[in-house]
Amino acid sequence: MKCGSLDELDAAVAECRRCPRLVEWREQVAVTKRAAYAGETYWGRPVPGFGPDDASLAIVGLAPAAHGGNRTGRMFTGDRAGDVLFQALYDVGLASQPDSTRRDDGLELRGTRITAPVHCAPPANKPTPAERDACRPWLARELELLRPTLRAIVVLGGFGWQALMPVLGDVRPLPRPLPKFGHGVEVTLEGVPELHLFGCYHVSQQNTFTGRLTPAMVREVLARAGARAGLI
Repeated sequence: MKCGSLDELDAAVAECRRCPRLVEWREQVAVTKRAAYAGETYWGRPVPGFGPDDASLAIVGLAPAAHGGNRTGRMFTGDRAGDVLFQALYDVGLASQPDSTRRDDGLELRGTRITAPVHCAPPANKPTPAERDACRPWLARELELLRPTLRAIVVLGGFGWQALMPVLGDVRPLPRPLPKFGHGVEVTLEGVPELHLFGCYHVSQQNTFTGRLTPAMVREVLARAGARAGLI
C-alpha cells in the first residue's frame, strides 16, 4: 500500500474493484435505487473514511449501507444508523452538527475519523470473510497513517472488532487470549503510543429500534473514548 497520505488513500479506495460480488451489488443498487431517492445520483463506489488526517479517535463500523453511504459517498451518512451516530457525536462535542445528509453538507468532525473494515455496501449487510480480508490492507494503511496521533478506537459491533484484531496485531502486541467484543468493553493496548480500544454495539436499526442500544449508551462510550483521546 503506497499511499503517502489519507487524501491519496481515500482516492485509491474509491477506485477499488477488488471484490466482484461487492462491485456488482453496489453498482446495481446505484442504478435501481430506492423509490425515495429515485431522483438522486448514487455514489455507487467504495466509500472512503471521513475525518481529519490528524485524528486522535477513530470509529470503526462494518460497511456502508446500500442506500446510505453507497448513495451519499460518506460513511454513516443518509441512513438511520448515521442519524444515531452523528447525533451522539454532536452531543459529546465531536461533530459540528447533529446530522449528516450528504458529502457537501458542511459537517466537520473534531479529532475523529470514521472508517470501516469493508468499504463497499454488501448484500444483506453481510460481507464474506474473503471480502473482509481483501479490504484489510486499506484499513491497515489508514491506521498506519493515523498512528502518530491516534489514541483511541471505538469499534461498532463484533464484525468490526474481529476484523480489527489482525490489523492491530501486525503492529503491536495484543493480550492473550484476544479480548472479546462487548458493549462498553475497554482494552488498553501496549505500544508507542498506547492505544485504547472500546467496544460499542453497532448503531443499526436492529439494535436501536429494539432498545438494545440507546442514544445514552452511545454517548457514554464516545465520551469515554473522547476523553482517552484527549478530545473531551
